[in-house]
Amino acid sequence: MGLKVFDLDGTLIHCDSSSQFCHFCVSKGLVKDPDYLTKEREVMNSYSAQKMQIEDYIKIQLEPLLGLSKEQVAQLSDEFVETQAGQYIYQQGREIIKSYLEAGDRVVIVSATAEFIVKAVAKSLGVEDVIAIQIEEDGVGYSDRVKGTPSYREGKVTRLKAWLAQEQLSLDQSYFYSDSINDLPLLELVDHPVATNPDAKLKALAEGEGWEILEFSK
Repeated sequence: MGLKVFDLDGTLIHCDSSSQFCHFCVSKGLVKDPDYLTKEREVMNSYSAQKMQIEDYIKIQLEPLLGLSKEQVAQLSDEFVETQAGQYIYQQGREIIKSYLEAGDRVVIVSATAEFIVKAVAKSLGVEDVIAIQIEEDGVGYSDRVKGTPSYREGKVTRLKAWLAQEQLSLDQSYFYSDSINDLPLLELVDHPVATNPDAKLKALAEGEGWEILEFSK
């Protein structure tokens, strides 16, 4: 049984689920700030430049959800996947994950997206194991503060190592599929890095290193 690790946005789905969820919140009438999406886009634009502060993004994203219960947020996340995000999942990604699960491999999605979103997408893919941005709780619901180490850039390595220790697993013959140069720390950690729908920087690096490169069709 091997370990197969997947990034989410851009890798398994051809959209950014965090941004899509913000638009979903607007469509549900949960957003009062008319400049909400502009602010979200300004912060998200810094992601490709490797300058995004994940804490800043979470504050924006959680703004419409403050005051809702965790159960309400989970229901919204499931509805989001059913009505919007699900249509963006790459069929090739579905098939690869299905083949790994049928072979008895351990599949985990490691993402810099809020955990409640990633869990909803993972459930639709039949994946139980998720490492994502955890949010501090505030009463019955969520606050707008990140809990613990965010699974972003080097934080993905920290969180995965902690999860491996907890599950008593190793990185022997491990694979990691990602589209982003932001995931370089984890790509360099595993035995088999796979540049999947890679951005320009990651594609150039992967070609130079001789890494496997996959391009999914939408």
